[in-house]
Amino acid sequence: MRTWFKEFSFSTRKQREIIDVTDQILDAVRKSGIKNGLLIAQLPHATASLVLNENEGGLKQDLLNKLEDFAPARGGYQHDRIDDNAHAHLKSAFIGSSRVLPVADGRVVRGTWQSFLVIEQDGPRTRRLVVFVMGE
Repeated sequence: MRTWFKEFSFSTRKQREIIDVTDQILDAVRKSGIKNGLLIAQLPHATASLVLNENEGGLKQDLLNKLEDFAPARGGYQHDRIDDNAHAHLKSAFIGSSRVLPVADGRVVRGTWQSFLVIEQDGPRTRRLVVFVMGE
């Protein structure tokens, strides 16, 4: 079994936004040369999340709105006593920061409308994304 690792960074521009990183992840998988195996995409941050969903403006706004309903920025959280971003930590904890998908015939197996989306909740920031591919 072979393994391949790539890390890249990108910047967010707003406190709350959704960034499509699909092209970077798919390019990394192609460059790995691995035809059949597993992709692990990891966003090593505690205040941003990684999801698979449709990259459509209305849906992205709906996601941000629902996340704000779930954990509003001014929610009276204990963590805000030391750092005013508890809402972002909560959202990331419930959504998650990594995704594992199969790679078959050199392609990431995903649905037609599934894009890799980073949900920023504590920006603007410079973020890193790690891509790890293992297989044959």
